[in-house]
Amino acid sequence: MQFTVYILVLTLLLAGWIWGSLAIYVAGPEQASLRYGLLIVFILLLPVIFYLVKPFWMASVCSMLVFSVLYLWWASLIPTNTKDWFADVAQTAHGELNGDHLVLNNIRNTDYRSLSDYTPHWETRDYDLSQLETLDIFLSYWGSPHVAHIIMSWGFSNGEHLAISIETRKVKGQKYSELKGFFKQYTLTYIAGDEQDLIRLRTNHRKEHVYFYRIQNIPLEYKRELLKIYFREMNTLHEQPKFYHALLKNCTSGISRHFKTISPNSTLIDWRLIANGHLDELLYELRLIRRDIPFVKLRELSRIDLRMQKISSENFSKVLREGLVLQ
Repeated sequence: MQFTVYILVLTLLLAGWIWGSLAIYVAGPEQASLRYGLLIVFILLLPVIFYLVKPFWMASVCSMLVFSVLYLWWASLIPTNTKDWFADVAQTAHGELNGDHLVLNNIRNTDYRSLSDYTPHWETRDYDLSQLETLDIFLSYWGSPHVAHIIMSWGFSNGEHLAISIETRKVKGQKYSELKGFFKQYTLTYIAGDEQDLIRLRTNHRKEHVYFYRIQNIPLEYKRELLKIYFREMNTLHEQPKFYHALLKNCTSGISRHFKTISPNSTLIDWRLIANGHLDELLYELRLIRRDIPFVKLRELSRIDLRMQKISSENFSKVLREGLVLQ
């Protein structure tokens, strides 16, 4: 029994030391020599403590004290909205909601000449939530078929569409790293935008594989309430920024968490919420997208990037949906 407890304690300490080492490596001081120096000292502390301090329980307590100091440093890392951001994330969406009248500020509508040459336009738009009709979802793939970026889009009776993309907010010179996404290196942002910006950026400029699905079989009031939840989260982030987390606060976890709010019986435990490149398979099984044809055929029909690359940006949302059997 005592041996089992020893193994358990050592396993927990080792896991904490691995996490702490990665945290120092990724989020430690900008000066490389100082960061690597702290990293080496931290890595060596665990074996040194257990070599010098006896008995085992006293060494464990000393190790926990060291880890507590590390945690205090980690807790001191606080997100902020005042940084030198890239131009495409320079503003944060926010607004006011009075009854069904939604006024949303900083809706992005960018003119792209290339991926590096673009002019963001930040607009204020009004939406009548009583006129909301549809909810669509886009899956965009830039690399692995198991990972996608998810964008939700609400459609209104006047032909307008409001797309919202949950992303990392990066400062100038910063690049995205999967590892850094776990260690408080990016701020979380909800980009509200025109589909001509958020979707066409991916279909025509990044040349990503993009799939489009119409969400079905949920009440209209759920679609409306989901948009209100997104709106409230955007207002919160505008006032109180949060860190992005590659697993817990990303484009898919945010959607599933928000949907759980309006539909308590919806599933939150499925491997496809992590390997979100397969999210459309889950939606198909849950009957949230059309089911009148086999999934393989539906997926083939739902790919839009190749078709949209042949079409101008004029009336992008309308043209995007033409020819698609949305059912």
